[in-house]
Amino acid sequence: MTAEEAIAELETHAVPGKAAEMEKYHKVPRRYLGVANPDIDGLSKAWRADLTLESRLALAADLWKSDIHEARIAAAKLLTQARIRPDDTAAWALVQSWVPDFDAWAVADHASIAGQKRLVADPSRLDEVETWTHSPHMWTRRAALVMTLPWTKIRHPRPEDTARTERILGWAAAYVPDRDWFIQKAIAWWLRDLSKHDSERTRRFLAAHGDAMKPFARKEAGRLLP
Repeated sequence: MTAEEAIAELETHAVPGKAAEMEKYHKVPRRYLGVANPDIDGLSKAWRADLTLESRLALAADLWKSDIHEARIAAAKLLTQARIRPDDTAAWALVQSWVPDFDAWAVADHASIAGQKRLVADPSRLDEVETWTHSPHMWTRRAALVMTLPWTKIRHPRPEDTARTERILGWAAAYVPDRDWFIQKAIAWWLRDLSKHDSERTRRFLAAHGDAMKPFARKEAGRLLP
């Protein structure tokens, strides 16, 4: 399947008038087809099942290059899989190559979910992600927290999991002086999700850094604390 064929298939699911609504909502000047996310999800799953890994990577790369909103989301969904064999490294490399292009939360978040799977598959990749925390590109810095959200969800952490959580919280602490709304929101998101399984660690972070966070972020981070 070519990217052109995939985009044509996406277009068959377009809802009249939805493309203009999506452009207004996402506020990023690119082409929108007006396709709902469940339809993108269904098509992506069907393509993923029918394609070899090599073909899937090529299709995902070309869909991303199209700079069409739904095509980029479909590209991310093609790589959102816990186990990718035989070449997990190529999938991670492709997701990494997309990060500098992030410019809006919806596409960035879908691509970050694909990235989460690759990080869980090989946590040594956190070394690469840590370099993003110093990027001048806000969306790259944000991706370091969004892609590491799986470490907020571990109910029974092993010592190595705890060490990784502390490492990522160190990144979040370094972000606190950053006044960008999306960065503050990402900090709050990480802490809120962590609080579901480790409320004490979230409390310690807020005690140390909460006063320096934006009020909305501090409130959101502690929203689920008992």
